[in-house]
Amino acid sequence: MLSRTDARTAGSTAPARRLRLTDFGLTLPALGLLVLFFVVPVAILLARSVSEPVPGFGNYAELLGSSTYLRIFANTFLVSGLVTFVSLLIGFPVAWALAVMPSRFASVVFAILLLSMWTNLLARTYAWMVLLQRTGVVNKVLIGLGLIDKPLPLVNNLTGVTIGMTYIMLPFIILPLYGVIRKIDPAILQAAALCGANRWQALTRVLLPLAMPGMAAGALMVFVMSLGYFVTPALLGGTANMMLAELIAQFVQSLVNWGMGGAAALVLLVVTLALYAVQLRFFGTDRMGGR
Repeated sequence: MLSRTDARTAGSTAPARRLRLTDFGLTLPALGLLVLFFVVPVAILLARSVSEPVPGFGNYAELLGSSTYLRIFANTFLVSGLVTFVSLLIGFPVAWALAVMPSRFASVVFAILLLSMWTNLLARTYAWMVLLQRTGVVNKVLIGLGLIDKPLPLVNNLTGVTIGMTYIMLPFIILPLYGVIRKIDPAILQAAALCGANRWQALTRVLLPLAMPGMAAGALMVFVMSLGYFVTPALLGGTANMMLAELIAQFVQSLVNWGMGGAAALVLLVVTLALYAVQLRFFGTDRMGGR
């Protein structure tokens, strides 16, 4: 027979077990959607990448062994890294300004950021094509200021892609940074000043380390989104500066080569998951959540 203590223990664990089963049941619809729309397509891509046109890993060998494809990979990572770096350089001061400025002015800046995010991506990309062309506003302003003598080639190259994608990605790095900086107690910076830290030391040794989780979250989001971007690189970069998303679209739509398209897509997926794993390793879920 069970003792009184064992009976109480069994009685307390039964509701907890039922609660866990209920929680698991509530997650089943979400898990079903995840399996249906993510796991199954990835499995199909994996199967086609090793079975078409012939079984084996020939698609991966061709993809990683061709200098043309490797140059496309290099373009993709170069542009994604530059966009992430420039977005951090611009986004951090903006996020800091939003955190310290009066709320009425911050609301106006937030409205501008949200308006830019809600504007159609294709319309924004075409606007940059007009601004960056040889007779566009940017070149005219630079010539008018005497900074250049002739128009700069800012479209159909990686420079135009970087400019256009940085503009599009800025809100995705400003918002996470703002959330983290907003939580930093101003008394910490005041304490650093009282201890003799100048502005540069307070920035590099106090503010930046405290804001690092938001910087990492925003940088990962921007970098991963940049890896898979299609519209902006296609319009501002041209065929001579193709990126990985354009290559996948060409494999599937033009060449109808699902094997190579699946191999390229899975390489991109593996890189994305590896970057996320590295971020979790160095920052962890608690610090990423700002706790």
